[in-house]
Amino acid sequence: MMFVIKIFFSFLKIGIFAFGGAYAVIPLVEEQMVTNTGWMTFSEFSDLIAIDELTPGPIIINAATFIGMKLAGLPGAIAATLGCIMPGFIIVLTLICLYSRYKKIPMISEIINVLKCMSVALILSVLLKMIMNCVFPSGLNSIDILSLVMMTVGFFILKKYKPNPIFIILGCGTIGLIASLMGLK
Repeated sequence: MMFVIKIFFSFLKIGIFAFGGAYAVIPLVEEQMVTNTGWMTFSEFSDLIAIDELTPGPIIINAATFIGMKLAGLPGAIAATLGCIMPGFIIVLTLICLYSRYKKIPMISEIINVLKCMSVALILSVLLKMIMNCVFPSGLNSIDILSLVMMTVGFFILKKYKPNPIFIILGCGTIGLIASLMGLK
């Protein structure tokens, strides 16, 4: 039971600082689950992000539910999910009231612009970590050519032809599975 409470408070902290949307919160989740508590490895965390991209719904709530379930079963999933959404719910209600009242003040627009830039920086930091983990899984001495090629080709196809990203994810997953079964990965 104490562990479930720890999970709740870990995600409550994440929920309190979850500004900028789910992708901007990923570094905070990674720090809390991997670095601070050691409840997950970075590889497990990267897998979580990949699974979250495949499932419908908000990524941060999916992540909370998945991590809570992994760590403590259904009680952990409920605790993590509630801890994650409670602060946001309260903060959003408060901000809506304040913003509707003070939105004409120029300083508010400047604050919003700064928060946008901060969010982009946070997302970029996780992106770079994930690229390094994917392309250089054993450190800078070895490169995973297949992952690099799939990432590059997938990006090219997404930008040029704009298909539904799920097809790229499923295609790359299939190629990775085949490579693994053939002993190439």
